[in-house]
Formats: sequence, structure tokens, C-alpha cells
Amino acid sequence: MNFDKLAQSVRGGAASPSPSSSQRRWWSSGGISGPILGFSDIWQLLINTSTTIVTLLMVFLIQNTQNRDTDALQLKVDELLRVTEGARLALLNLEEIGAEHLARIKSGFVELGRKHKAGTELPAE
Repeated sequence: MNFDKLAQSVRGGAASPSPSSSQRRWWSSGGISGPILGFSDIWQLLINTSTTIVTLLMVFLIQNTQNRDTDALQLKVDELLRVTEGARLALLNLEEIGAEHLARIKSGFVELGRKHKAGTELPAE
């Protein structure tokens, strides 16, 4: 199983009730085994290490899922721009341009929004 398939399966299952029940079992087993093992250094090392590994894997899975979702959304927006008559096709590669150029384009759209809002407001009665 490759990482993308693993990320998709975890993404689908992470919102279900089973992860929280397995998490409760994990915490319960740690809470029960701690006093039995006298909260020894080895017990603490195992608990901390396993928790760190699971947290790190979840961060990688979440980041992978977010990157894939962002890419899919970007492709959908690009397709809408491409097929919309009168759209500025130069906007298709905004994620590739520099910050200064992006700021100039954004300020232009902010100004367009202000002009549109000023032109469409209802007169005060």
C-alpha cells in the first residue's frame, strides 16, 4: 500500500467513532499498566515514544491530505477560469508568481470590489 492510499483510508476513518474508541482503549491501557509497572522509566519511554510516533504520522497524513485537496481545488478553479468567456487566463498560474506581483493583482481586485460596491449600493431613504 502506498502512502496516498494509506492517507485516503485514514482520512475516511479518522472522522468515524472507531478512532476515539481505540484512543480510549490506548489511554486506558496506559493508565492501567502505569501503576502495575510502577510508572517505571521504561514504561514512560514506551508511552512517550509511541505517542510521538503516532502524532508524527498523523501530521504527515494530514499534510498529505491537505496538499492533495488543495491541488484538486486549484485544478477545478483553473478549469472554471479556462472555460469562462472573458476570464483573465493569466490568473491560471497565480501560485507560480512572486509575492509582489500577487500583491499587485490582489490590490487590483480589492479596488474592483470597492468600485462595484460603491456602484451597487442602494440610495439612502
